[in-house]
Amino acid sequence: MPHSLVINILPLSPISVNYLTGKHLHALLINLVSKVDPNLSECLHQSHSNKAFSISPIQITSQHFKHALRWGYNKTIPAATPVWWRISLLDERLFSRLTGLWLNLTPKGAMRLGDAQLQITSILGTPQTNQPWANACSYAQLYEKASALERSFTFCFATPTTFRQGKYDTPLPAPESVFKSLQTRWNKYSNKTIDRLPVESLFPSVFDIRTQKVINFGSKIIGCTGVVTYSLLGEVQPIQIKQFNALADFALYCGVGRKTTMGMGMVRRVGEESNK
Repeated sequence: MPHSLVINILPLSPISVNYLTGKHLHALLINLVSKVDPNLSECLHQSHSNKAFSISPIQITSQHFKHALRWGYNKTIPAATPVWWRISLLDERLFSRLTGLWLNLTPKGAMRLGDAQLQITSILGTPQTNQPWANACSYAQLYEKASALERSFTFCFATPTTFRQGKYDTPLPAPESVFKSLQTRWNKYSNKTIDRLPVESLFPSVFDIRTQKVINFGSKIIGCTGVVTYSLLGEVQPIQIKQFNALADFALYCGVGRKTTMGMGMVRRVGEESNK
């Protein structure tokens, strides 16, 4: 069962810009997991592909962006500035093994990010009117609720997204790159396989995207942010339309592309009006 958890945090001391990078937030989650399950922590750390979790960059609660989230900082976040952090889990077994972690992440508990002490104020795991990144839904429910008629899929690429193409990365969110990424992760963690999708029938119909540089991974990476609508054209079977819709809804939990465990590739499906 995929979970998208939003952790609301109050820094008790300033968070240095040096610790707001993807690799430090990745390390924060690994360290938190190690406190309740050292073996699982090591497993998560050593796994290099299709990891069962993703994270977001730290977000200042008072800042609202229509599409993009904030992924880079050039100054310290002051103490007492409310922030939030998203952790998504794709494997129900992973969520259950971390029960002790969720119980310990309470207002009385605290965690450290560099020299900063962070106090948890709440954890959101169900849909919220003012927080679109919190949710939970089983794979069976995602599939059952997916439309067999809707042939349009609009995605918000909220943090820089890039895809592997041979030896190199490409920031262009081609339909096959997006849906193959979703399909691979769905098939790894769901017990209902989706295969033989006619991705050649998908075409970008409306888009408002831009390239963005990410420089906190040890080397410069070019990603894309913005909104894209993909449309299914031609003859496509209803069951295949349903599968495309299930994958589009799944994007909220798994993201797409590379380095989703370090805050890149955060993607969610939005209404087509978001393009206007």
